[in-house]
Amino acid sequence: MKILVTGGAGFIGSHVTEALLARGDEVVCFDNFSDYYSPARKRKNVAPFLANPSYRLYEQDIRDLERMESIFAPEGIEKIVHMAALVGVRHSVENPLDYPSVNERGTLYLLELTRRYGVRNFVFASSSSVYGANKKTPFSEIDPTDRPLAPYPASKKASEVLIHAYHHAYGLRCTSLRLFSVYGPRGRPDMAPYLFTQRISEGKEITLFDEGRPQRDWTYIDDIVQGVLAALDADLEYEVINLGYSKPVPLREFVTIIEELIGRKATIVSRPLPSSELFITHADISKARRLLGYEPKSSLEEGLPRFVDWFRREVEIV
Repeated sequence: MKILVTGGAGFIGSHVTEALLARGDEVVCFDNFSDYYSPARKRKNVAPFLANPSYRLYEQDIRDLERMESIFAPEGIEKIVHMAALVGVRHSVENPLDYPSVNERGTLYLLELTRRYGVRNFVFASSSSVYGANKKTPFSEIDPTDRPLAPYPASKKASEVLIHAYHHAYGLRCTSLRLFSVYGPRGRPDMAPYLFTQRISEGKEITLFDEGRPQRDWTYIDDIVQGVLAALDADLEYEVINLGYSKPVPLREFVTIIEELIGRKATIVSRPLPSSELFITHADISKARRLLGYEPKSSLEEGLPRFVDWFRREVEIV
């Protein structure tokens, strides 16, 4: 099977690529190596794949429809995992105009190429942040998602709507996966696990919103990859599916585990929770279990030591 992974040099995309190659698939990777964070990290992520004859890397921006089409035609892509995105809730509040062109227009172009070239399955990485200030937990796929709290989740919700439109109008097989607080080796340096680990290691203060009471449904990267590959293989007609661990943990407890792993206490500054941030994320994963056989295995107590070990090895990459 020949599979296109967009954003394939990033955190989740590189892990998905690794798993696909390990099981014998061919992988075509699109990544524009943007400077949202260090391109050197992303180049290090893909370095182990470059000598694999089943892997091809294109330094490609998903906003360039003409060039993407020139690649689609000869490659004969059969399925797509669409991971490429401009990310970050708080970054989107500060830079709202950047998000529609990457996340919405890029998704639209990929859907159009999926239609034109008869791609069998389109799997999209959405976000738990689309649930907004949902008061009911755990979050279910049937809960309202029409009131996002920032431009980033709004762009993800808009992409989900485009995906449904293409499914309905053209019969595309599409699955949107709402990912919950993914962490693990190769994690982005702007994400809480990396930031907390780095700043505690350096003896610098960290910010915890609302004294660390907000809760996140931390999900280890291997469990997310399991769900992504299952969605690729299932070839579902159209679904929206949560992928999480389904056990929310307060941020203060999360930091405590990192303190224990590093052997150093954090210097904590508490600030009010921004209006763009959810107080809790909690995935109802019953649908993922039923349709994908999804069963997350890695608790924070198992996953965070693996992340911290990786951090200690990789911290010199900036």
